Amino acid sequence: MFCLQALVPFFAGAALFSFMNVAAWRLPRGQNPLDGRSACPACGHVLGAADLVPVLGWLALRGRCRYCGSPIPVRYLLVELVGGALGVGCLQRFGPALTLAEGLFGLRWEGLLALVWCGLLGAVTLIDADTMTIPDRLNALLAAAGLLGLLLHPGLWANRLLGALCVSVPMLLLCLAIPGGFGGGDIKLMAAAGLFLGWQRTLLAGFLALVGGGAYGIWLLAARRAGRRDHFAFGPFLCAGLVIALLFGEELLRWYFSFL
Repeated sequence: MFCLQALVPFFAGAALFSFMNVAAWRLPRGQNPLDGRSACPACGHVLGAADLVPVLGWLALRGRCRYCGSPIPVRYLLVELVGGALGVGCLQRFGPALTLAEGLFGLRWEGLLALVWCGLLGAVTLIDADTMTIPDRLNALLAAAGLLGLLLHPGLWANRLLGALCVSVPMLLLCLAIPGGFGGGDIKLMAAAGLFLGWQRTLLAGFLALVGGGAYGIWLLAARRAGRRDHFAFGPFLCAGLVIALLFGEELLRWYFSFL
């Protein structure tokens, strides 16, 4: 039964992340993600509806453009699969919508908002990994999602405000003390995302990001792929920590406090 319930959220998440693939390609090039239809980057041919079906379209085309045969990066498929998995994760975390009044695409309104929030983090991850920059408009949209979340839970404004400050302010102070410690986009990201998560899960997300980013940095040094003065994109680790904290934060915090 759960598999049937998860089918629509899966494809909703895959479709959302498919769009975020487009946004991640267009935004760094100064293009509007909402302007015009998708086209093959190699031949410029406008893609048809069958080409744009999430996951299934890539598999049916066997990873190649229908019109020129150019390979379609497997990254597009993987991003859509991650989006589908997050759609199912939001269903499990927030519960199903049984009527239109409760939500859309099989997700409660809170779960649907969380999925959109994850989609924005997906776009941040892709852009930061490619360019080491985070567009301000994406951080603004994350903050807007946080404000919409407060409409669903108006009694949590103090918790959400602390969430916006508890990690971003220390990051800012560290950046002032050690220039280049964090990028301005990372600081804005944690402020905007913290407004959605609240302070407990935002702190958890920051901790997870430090562990993941630290392990990656150690691997880069050990593999001699970077030097001590080199930088790498930290945004993807922040986004991963935020998503984990969203879906599993309560369980992880409960597990941690059980040792105290």
